[in-house]
Amino acid sequence: MSENTNYDAGSISVLKGLEAVRHRPGMYVGGTDDRALHHLAYEIVDNSIDEALAGRCDRVLVSINKDESVSVSDNGVGIPVALHPVEKVSALELVHTTLHAGGKFDNDAYQYSGGLHGVGVSAVNALSEWMEVEVKRDGHLWKQRYERGIPQYKVKKVRKLKAGEATGTKTTFKFDETIFEDQPDGYRFETLVNRFRQMAFVTTSVHIGVVDDRPAIPKETAFYFDSGLNSFVRYLNRNRRSVHSPIYGKKQVEHIFVEVALQFTDGIATSEHAFANTIYNPDGGTHLSGLRSALTRAINSYARKNNILKDKDKNFSSDDTREGLTAVVSIRHPEPQFESQTKVKLVNNDVTGAVSSVTYDAINLFLEENPREAKKIIERCLTSSRARAAARKARELVMRKSALESLTLPGKLADCSEKDPLKCEVYIVEGDSAGGSAKQGRDRHFQAILPLRGKILNTERARLDKILANNEVKALISALGTGIGESFDIENLRYGRVIIMTDADVDGSHIRTLLLTFIFRYLPDLIEKGHLYIAQPPLFRNKIGKEITYTYTDAEQDRFVGKLNGKKNNIQRYKGLGEMNPDQLWETTMDPTTRTLLQVTIDDAAVADRTFDMLMGMEVAPRRRFITTHANEVRNLDV
Repeated sequence: MSENTNYDAGSISVLKGLEAVRHRPGMYVGGTDDRALHHLAYEIVDNSIDEALAGRCDRVLVSINKDESVSVSDNGVGIPVALHPVEKVSALELVHTTLHAGGKFDNDAYQYSGGLHGVGVSAVNALSEWMEVEVKRDGHLWKQRYERGIPQYKVKKVRKLKAGEATGTKTTFKFDETIFEDQPDGYRFETLVNRFRQMAFVTTSVHIGVVDDRPAIPKETAFYFDSGLNSFVRYLNRNRRSVHSPIYGKKQVEHIFVEVALQFTDGIATSEHAFANTIYNPDGGTHLSGLRSALTRAINSYARKNNILKDKDKNFSSDDTREGLTAVVSIRHPEPQFESQTKVKLVNNDVTGAVSSVTYDAINLFLEENPREAKKIIERCLTSSRARAAARKARELVMRKSALESLTLPGKLADCSEKDPLKCEVYIVEGDSAGGSAKQGRDRHFQAILPLRGKILNTERARLDKILANNEVKALISALGTGIGESFDIENLRYGRVIIMTDADVDGSHIRTLLLTFIFRYLPDLIEKGHLYIAQPPLFRNKIGKEITYTYTDAEQDRFVGKLNGKKNNIQRYKGLGEMNPDQLWETTMDPTTRTLLQVTIDDAAVADRTFDMLMGMEVAPRRRFITTHANEVRNLDV
């Protein structure tokens, strides 16, 4: 290997100020995608919630403005504006322009806080086209403006506060479109609402309002809860049949405050949510581990003590005791440690024991005081244990059969010739007719086709042993190569893109929902790792002379026809993918240079969990309300 003689001391670059944030946004807000865009707003609101935790704030208002800027205001004490004794610059400017500057590195100003690195607000400032901060404190209104993180003037007094005028901070920022260039739609009101509803649940007695001023008729909502996680669990289970009232525990264990609430339902899915200093941790962490271990220990202890589990019986596993469980754990720690700046996972070792202690005591007390409900919970665990054993046998049978068949793929799968999974994609297609068109229209080098017959099993209502007996599900699992349940391994995925391609009608939507339900419940890593997509086939083919134009919804077709000014249009409406010629299917839906794919993401696991449960679960009334409410949004479907 030849030596690079151009690498010397002069090759070393130094990024000053906030340049590092703009150069590598992924290190500070997780990237430049839709999730990172919303994370900007979360960082600012987190600071207001920290004021609430310190007892200095009880109102927070979040507004999406017409120009896509976001304003966050609170009635806290306001960010200090005086000169910093060492840096000789206003404290307001310091925290907005300097990484690792803030008031949360000790416990003098904040006993508990979500912002710990002094990075959040300065990172948002760096990634904003502009930011304006207004502070009401020390008898005056103060203001400073920044553009791409650079102050435009020193902190200045604007006016004196009026008599009785509350103190507080208002931050308004506009994300930098040169960095978030792939986010043309800006902020989603519902995404912010879901996040701040969670915050209101875990920060009791704080009023959080959310307003969207962009539409002609502004949207607004507000949250205020005074019963903590009990309210949260009831909200999560509002479309489910609960087995008992929520089990609740709250206690200070040395320096850690712990609050837990949990409730079993008659469903199968597990819904768990973990928070540290009001920050949602989607990947859980030591607090969730503490809750799980305490739950399993408490139920096994009760079952043994009451002779429900005999000496010869094995203890329930964690999976047995968590089936149908909805649980929320929230801790407050003076020095929380997270895996990253985006705080997706808590890693403090001392939290596990504290949460386990509080959870165990709460569950044990509930079981002892409510023997009827305790019996129902134990019966659930027994049923789950037996079903899990049956599923294990079914899975082993499937694996043995695959081994005997030398791991052959399902016969209906038309595989591709490329062997590198990152270059391959598989289309999951509805029916043999559509499968035939797709097989003829595809690029055999990198595109595989798996046609499924009819509607697969509704996996929201079935346990794994029954699921594994379904031929269509078995074919899908075999084609993907990942396995399922305890044997699942994302590294064995045979295709970098898994694309659901169904008809653009009601039946196609139903089949797509069934597939999404199965993947969300049993193969969630396909979604979380960015492998799952939905194809967008057209609904109409318009031929005007020799010119062909495809439209994808009834509304788009109406707009297209309205602009023809009497020109003769030969219209073909596709009732299904099977009606499309192979070349038409390739051109519109499968050609990487012209197709549109929707990537499936889970921005909010709690919302996704509720939606699948409501759409595919046992309760009819919530599903009817959802369909009625959203009817206008799906008018393009052939209903």
